[in-house]
Amino acid sequence: MLDDLALFVAIVEAGSLRAAAQSVGLPAAKVTRRLQALEQALNCRLLHRSARRLLPTPEGLQYYEQCRPLLHALQQTTQSLDANLNQLRGTVRVLAPINLANGPLRDMWGPFLQAHPEIQLELQLSNKTEDLLGSAADLAIRAGPLSDSSFGQRRLGAVRNVLVAAPDYLARQPAPQSPDEVSQHACIINEPVTEWRFSHRHSGAEAKFVPQGRLRVNETQLAVHLACSGIGLLYCPATLVAAELQAGRLLELMPEWAGELRIISAVWPHSRSMPARVRALLDHLIAFTAAHPLLNPQD
Repeated sequence: MLDDLALFVAIVEAGSLRAAAQSVGLPAAKVTRRLQALEQALNCRLLHRSARRLLPTPEGLQYYEQCRPLLHALQQTTQSLDANLNQLRGTVRVLAPINLANGPLRDMWGPFLQAHPEIQLELQLSNKTEDLLGSAADLAIRAGPLSDSSFGQRRLGAVRNVLVAAPDYLARQPAPQSPDEVSQHACIINEPVTEWRFSHRHSGAEAKFVPQGRLRVNETQLAVHLACSGIGLLYCPATLVAAELQAGRLLELMPEWAGELRIISAVWPHSRSMPARVRALLDHLIAFTAAHPLLNPQD
């Protein structure tokens, strides 16, 4: 119906069926059939047709005058939507864990904004899994298993958890050699990770431990600082203690036991067309994480 309405407007403005057929790229006979079908659907004659002239009937003129601005508004809306989808401008809203966005991904955001000066970036950071649709976000970065397969998703990399402690702490307490010995130590509970999982690098044996401790914190950078001060053992992503391990402020424990590997993924509302601005960020994210050694552990 909408296509036939647009064709009727084109006929009136062209002044003849033949000229209208040429303007829309259809055979004249098909244009005539579609005009007749529209008149039958409306139960109204819209045009006076003769061998030389084509004029709207009073009803046809009224129909044309009322419908033409509606078609024009629809065309503008369609053009605006097309521009929104295909141009590198506008706002991209991203959900991400605090310690991931402000940790291994920290150096990604600035170059992206410099490369795309007409894109605005809104980072909504939380260590809780926020609702992607309810928050009206374009993209989310997730760590761990994905629960909703209806979203588009792309693996970005992985992060290995490690068990660490400060030399000062280990001077007072012998380092644990196996998961069974961890319960004998003071533990820093780094939420939301409240279960520590390990697998033996050679035998494949698995172990898990629910830590109990005097200190529970939901911000990993503070947990790392406290671990460096000798408060107790800390189980956290290797990406967040890389500098401390390299400097010797923390030491990795139980080398025969590997901590849990958590997959890092990009997730977005599944649709047929991803806006160009979101695709640009996703491509930048994929390239950045592929080149980041801490997000591609080899063990």
